Amino acid sequence: MSLVKDPSNIRLAMLGCTPGNGHPYSWSAMFNGYDREAMTAECPFPGIPAYLNKEPAETIPIPGAQVTHIHCAGEGGFTAEHVAKCSHIPHVVASPEEVIGHVDAVIVATDIGGEHVERARPFIEAGLPVFIDKPLTDNTSDLQTFNQWVLEGRAIMSSSSMRYTKEFMPYRESTRNLGDLRFVSITTAKSWETYGIHALEAIYPILGPGFLTAQNTGTIDRNVVHLTHTCGADIIVIANQDMLGGFGCLQLCGTAGRVQTASADSFYAFKAQLTAFVDYLRTGELPFPFAETAELMQLVIAGKLSREQGGRVVPLSEISLNHPTDA
Repeated sequence: MSLVKDPSNIRLAMLGCTPGNGHPYSWSAMFNGYDREAMTAECPFPGIPAYLNKEPAETIPIPGAQVTHIHCAGEGGFTAEHVAKCSHIPHVVASPEEVIGHVDAVIVATDIGGEHVERARPFIEAGLPVFIDKPLTDNTSDLQTFNQWVLEGRAIMSSSSMRYTKEFMPYRESTRNLGDLRFVSITTAKSWETYGIHALEAIYPILGPGFLTAQNTGTIDRNVVHLTHTCGADIIVIANQDMLGGFGCLQLCGTAGRVQTASADSFYAFKAQLTAFVDYLRTGELPFPFAETAELMQLVIAGKLSREQGGRVVPLSEISLNHPTDA
């Protein structure tokens, strides 16, 4: 059952901005198209026009959905007015709550997990479907709140674009030619708290549910996280703050073969991610169970706890999805 009144004309709000995160520009452009001259000359994230300009203009917008409203308070170093100019957004609002009653769904386009419960709360309580940028959260209490909302039937979706990486797709379909996986590694730049989820969600559709433990023997700038899984594979995830040249490098080693590849098409992954949300709005069917998002957040939280506790092995079972009062 559709979550919106008119599945052919979906109105979206783009809400929030955080330092170093250009999603309000790029994600809005993937719905509305964009002003090529302004985006190229003025966007503070030059990588965005670099990949947008490679695409035929007529193929960029996702059909039947438009970002009609935007709110950015300037935390990201840019203004909502400038995003609206670059990405053809007709309405700039003074507060996020002003979009209630004027849009069909909202996108929380920020990547600080500890802020997401409060950023999303007004819209969840108003009954609006919400897409939340990765990571959904970075702490147990907020994960429990999101889990409770989902149990109550609230429409919530969150993912990393790396779930949709084109180069990894064949191994999500099958790793049969590799035999039984014994070792998996993947890399990311920036912090574990914000970018670790990119690496984790890239490998999750390959390995599936069943992660057991996390051990982070690195530092806040150089995270080295060893994960175990019921399939018997050892998984190493590296999140190194300044390793910008090593984002999304995947290695799969099995009993019968091996493969190495890397993420290379950001536009494809972002657009596929946003299209999946639009499809969810139209059908009411999540593209993957919320249980997968919950397990991924347990991994994020466990990796953070392990680092803070001197590299202790943290079982995912320690990260409860239920509030103590609900147990």
